[in-house]
Amino acid sequence: MRTIGERLPSVRAVFWLTTVWVLLWGDLSWGNVVNGVLLAVFLAVVFPLPHVAGLGAFRPLAVAVLVGRFAVDVVAGAVQVAALSLRHRPPNSAVIRVQLRSHSDIILATTGGLSSLIPGSVIVEVHRLTGVLYLHVLDVPPGDPLAGLDALRRRVLEQEERLMRAFSSAEELADAGFRPGWRVGSGDLPREVAP
Repeated sequence: MRTIGERLPSVRAVFWLTTVWVLLWGDLSWGNVVNGVLLAVFLAVVFPLPHVAGLGAFRPLAVAVLVGRFAVDVVAGAVQVAALSLRHRPPNSAVIRVQLRSHSDIILATTGGLSSLIPGSVIVEVHRLTGVLYLHVLDVPPGDPLAGLDALRRRVLEQEERLMRAFSSAEELADAGFRPGWRVGSGDLPREVAP
């Protein structure tokens, strides 16, 4: 059992919970700020959250690459879904299995979340212990379906790599088979695509 001192939230947590409280009320006043702080501390003491391992690093250039590429992927996915809706044939959907390389719950959850936010794909299942994502894709690229599925798996793995380069420590990068640094694909060890 954790003591009350161990349950007290960090200043950052109190700040964000108070900010959400004030935004929900839509009125920046001393009363709302004080009530937000008291409520944040009360909730943290009565309903403590489990400890989650934090991220190992923050690399601004890698974050910029992550955000920029994600924006491009969202627009490209939206265009593909719009084009698919104009076609006269049904989509060729599939569920693919992607074995992630990271052992971090945060990277696993964020990779799944970002993959689901791209139009045309949604996470069906996540196996936390094995680090496997099952992803439903709306339309497999025409031509060679196996090559198309491998390309879709690689896109998810590249998304994971961008996340790791932005937020993982050098040790976590090495454990996943990457050379440390912020550049995606900068002389990484060869990797195979999971079936």
